[in-house]
Amino acid sequence: MIHTGAKPCTCSNCSKSFVCKENLAQHQKVHTGEKPFTCSECGKHFPNKRYLLTHRRVHSECGRCFSQNASLISHQRLHTGEKPFTCLECGRNFTQRISLVVHQRVHSGDRPYKCQECGKGFTQRIGLVQHQRRHTGEKPFTCSECGKSFTLHDSLVKHLRTHTGEKPYICSECGKRFCQSSQLTAHKRFHHVSQHNLEENMPV
Repeated sequence: MIHTGAKPCTCSNCSKSFVCKENLAQHQKVHTGEKPFTCSECGKHFPNKRYLLTHRRVHSECGRCFSQNASLISHQRLHTGEKPFTCLECGRNFTQRISLVVHQRVHSGDRPYKCQECGKGFTQRIGLVQHQRRHTGEKPFTCSECGKSFTLHDSLVKHLRTHTGEKPYICSECGKRFCQSSQLTAHKRFHHVSQHNLEENMPV
């Protein structure tokens, strides 16, 4: 039957067909909710061995270890892309509950981290730490190529592109590449808008 392509075994729930009864039996666990295959690493259950083997790759991807099972499960979402926590205000999804809590401050206006120097508030502690460097003048991120220092890590990353020549931002209309997203935005605003206006005003 494998060679002929015939699939005589049909699922009574969804009409999907299979070559043999064993494959049909495995498939039907999707409908029954049965998950007899358990991951020995984290205890998660799966309907068949193939899903379990695919899942186990998550544990070998980065080699990180965790003392608590909840921490492992939360970390695994970085590999699987699962985002089970949803903001009811805007529908945005998050891998961790704490990320959702922090995000919701954008909607509520809650800024619990206050700068003692100027009173400015922030939704996250890291935002306050980065802001305070403006008052102290601290620049902890230094370029290994030229020695220039930066307040923010993101600023160092952008600066390093001047040495490497990396241009990760690509214009979808003309293919031109840019070092920074702001350069791409400016390019689209002025170059392509002007081009479109010119084409619209050309005589037919």
